[in-house]
Amino acid sequence: MKKFFLALVLSFPFLSWAYDPTDVTAMLNDKPKKLEGVGIDEKLGDQIELGLKFQDDKGDFVTLGKYFDGKKPVILSMVYYSCPGLCNYHLNGLTEALKKLKWTTGQDFQVVAVSMDHNEDYKIAGPKKANYLQEYNRDKAESGWHFLTGDKTTVDRLANQIGFRFRWLEEEKEFSHASAALIVTPGGQISRYLHGIQFLPETIKMALLEASNGKIGSIVEQVVMYCFQFDPKKNKYTIYAWRLMQFGGLFMIIVLAIFLAPTWLRERRKTL
Repeated sequence: MKKFFLALVLSFPFLSWAYDPTDVTAMLNDKPKKLEGVGIDEKLGDQIELGLKFQDDKGDFVTLGKYFDGKKPVILSMVYYSCPGLCNYHLNGLTEALKKLKWTTGQDFQVVAVSMDHNEDYKIAGPKKANYLQEYNRDKAESGWHFLTGDKTTVDRLANQIGFRFRWLEEEKEFSHASAALIVTPGGQISRYLHGIQFLPETIKMALLEASNGKIGSIVEQVVMYCFQFDPKKNKYTIYAWRLMQFGGLFMIIVLAIFLAPTWLRERRKTL
């Protein structure tokens, strides 16, 4: 029977080619030309230049530092507003996740989108912001959403600082790029990269907690954060067993102290 199937495969050239493992591997390793030079190089801990000047969604010229007050972390995304696909999916996914958080933009953190297309301006950025504010649908959230544009030199400078590599495809008349939301500290240091177009609310929450260094969130949330660690392969936070054991041990000591304290005090009074 095995000889029959082998003879069948060899008798049809297209079947033998399809199951050639060497050819399949070559195909998988062959990076499409459209993606050459495109990707994200994580630069965790690097400082973003806050003096970079952009145009905001109202047409005013501002520095990036306007959105970093030293207290609130910032979610930074590099997109372009006329993107036919990926950027919309990214912003949609981010908005849906933020809607499920109890924290609100402007009050607890900032959201900053920067266009990689230096030909775009506030006339495109403004309506785009309005659409997402309407979708987010929270009071006083406008102060926390910012859609920026800039000249090519400034855009390229920021892209280089955050490790965002993209390129223009002349034939398709669009940009080839990756997708990630950067979580940046209140002082402008890159804290975390959340890759993709869909985000778990809890992952964003923990990333913001981590970046804020205790400046946002309750004590309970800070304690919970202590027991988790970011897993780059899963693109989310997972339980850190060692810290959980440490916390469990401390908790047991406190419980034992509460229950044994009365006994210890009674014994001490008897000896006196």
